[in-house]
Amino acid sequence: MKKKDILSFLFMGWTAIAVAQSSTICHDDGTVTFQYRNDHAKEVMVDVQFAGRHAMQRDAQTGLWTATLGPAAPDMYPYCFIVDGMSVMDPENDQYFPNEGFKNSILEIPNPKGSLPHDIKDVPHGKVEYIHYYSQSLKGTNNAIVYLPPAYEEQKNANKRYPVFYLISGTTDTEEVYYKVGRVNYILDNLLAEGNAEEMIVVLPYGNPQKLLVGSDSPATSQPQTRFGGDVFSNDLTADLMPYVEQHYRTLNDRDHRAIGGFSRGGNQGLSNGLRNLDKFSYLCSYSSFTSTDIPGVYDNAADTNSKLHLFWLGVGTDDFLYGNARDYMEFLDKKGIRSVKEYTHDKFGHTWMNAKYFLEKTLRLLFRPEAAEAAMQNAQPALAATGKEKQFTPAVMAQLFPRANVSPEYKNDGVTFRINAPAAKQVLLEREWVPEPIAMEKDSDGVWSLDMKGVENLTFKYCFIVDGTKVADPTNMFLSPDKGFKYSIHENPASKYSLLSMGDIPHGKVTYDLNKNTATYYPPTTKNVDELPVILLIPGDDDTMESWFKVGGANAIADKMLAEGKTIPYILTTDTSLKDRAVVVMPASINKTWSSRRIALEQVLLR
Repeated sequence: MKKKDILSFLFMGWTAIAVAQSSTICHDDGTVTFQYRNDHAKEVMVDVQFAGRHAMQRDAQTGLWTATLGPAAPDMYPYCFIVDGMSVMDPENDQYFPNEGFKNSILEIPNPKGSLPHDIKDVPHGKVEYIHYYSQSLKGTNNAIVYLPPAYEEQKNANKRYPVFYLISGTTDTEEVYYKVGRVNYILDNLLAEGNAEEMIVVLPYGNPQKLLVGSDSPATSQPQTRFGGDVFSNDLTADLMPYVEQHYRTLNDRDHRAIGGFSRGGNQGLSNGLRNLDKFSYLCSYSSFTSTDIPGVYDNAADTNSKLHLFWLGVGTDDFLYGNARDYMEFLDKKGIRSVKEYTHDKFGHTWMNAKYFLEKTLRLLFRPEAAEAAMQNAQPALAATGKEKQFTPAVMAQLFPRANVSPEYKNDGVTFRINAPAAKQVLLEREWVPEPIAMEKDSDGVWSLDMKGVENLTFKYCFIVDGTKVADPTNMFLSPDKGFKYSIHENPASKYSLLSMGDIPHGKVTYDLNKNTATYYPPTTKNVDELPVILLIPGDDDTMESWFKVGGANAIADKMLAEGKTIPYILTTDTSLKDRAVVVMPASINKTWSSRRIALEQVLLR
């Protein structure tokens, strides 16, 4: 399709974001009423981090399953419903927990007496950018998220450079968790507005990149990373991600202006990489974690190590299952004469993101502020004394927390297999886009239901399982469609044409989320002035969000690939209707019923 022949696709208008019916009611006394509608269920429970798992009761008149729990302290809490033994997200809640495995929704209990550090306030907001880059360490494309402070793009700061904080999520978390659950962007926005933090760029890497490897170690079969130092993540961080960030953003590239840290496994990765690269990092943060006591040249040379660290900050909850290991590590540092700040909590339910956010807010106030950091280091207290009753993290605990899961979807040469473990179910169906009737699955002797499909390997579509009448996202597929209601799983073969994983070493653009305007925009990899580039306006469908055209539609991946192959020219792809006057094409998702057909339509528009 030639551009001169295109005025626009039929402009259907912008679909207003509908407010979903509230399924959680927060009361003034701190209790919360959970509501869930399911006419097929025989038994429903709600599982929420502040209260555990509790039965819900069904009201015969309204049909709603309800339970009131608490009181709980104002904060954000993961929760899900257990429907006849199957874990499901709240279909009425837009906020969800990005994870490789479990699927939870997010409950926000507001503070009636004031604000919380992570609240979304009426202050200037930074931008969040999704980046993709070719990793020589992976031999494939990796992904990360970059937060830019509110003033980064102001003309007066065009030449200003910023320090960088590499912040890593925990085991089985995706790179999105410190954004969508940890709320690092909003916490930092608020601190900056108050003058209580330095402007900085925050980079959120994906902590388990071997799960992205295509080939014999397929994404579906890889397990949580447990090796640190010389591993795929560490190699990618220093050899691939950091050079990419420093090439594409205005960064200060010395040890005094770099920090690294993380939660749980991410804390281990942060400390391991920070201590192994003290020429690159001088601010180290560990939230609910610890790391190796055998890092050459670090622990036995305390004077040198101390001289290189502006901040060595360690936090853990005394009720955390990692507390014993973390406390032992703190004591080890004390005995070696290595200075560190230690923070403990006693009321945030152990190994939780309530702790992760709390610790994060504490340290953001100190990063890249040498005087404040030094004051904290000088006032640091020794590790708490051992009681002999501390919990210890062992391989057995690891196996219990992260049991080997089914592989679904599993891609083969001649098709794909979907699986779900539902031993008590009487019927399981697979629902997918464009197919009018769900397809029956078969159950094996282990209670695993499966379905082999051919001819769909290279199609992208949304799907879910229907377990005895209840829709369930694929528990082992980390890719969720960011819909307003029920969150479907996304089927995309990692070896398919437009999968970012299989594209090879090509330049990639970036997708920027403007949190002030609630828009998503793809900027191509080009040296041209972006204000001069033609625009394609992408209109989300009724159930879509600003993320859908990119997370499911793959608009950025299609543009990257076609641009690298010389099949198109650089375009801006955006959901921002304020750019409608610049648009050479307007593409409403509603004119095509499936994401596969929407992708084909976009490809035709992009062709020269």
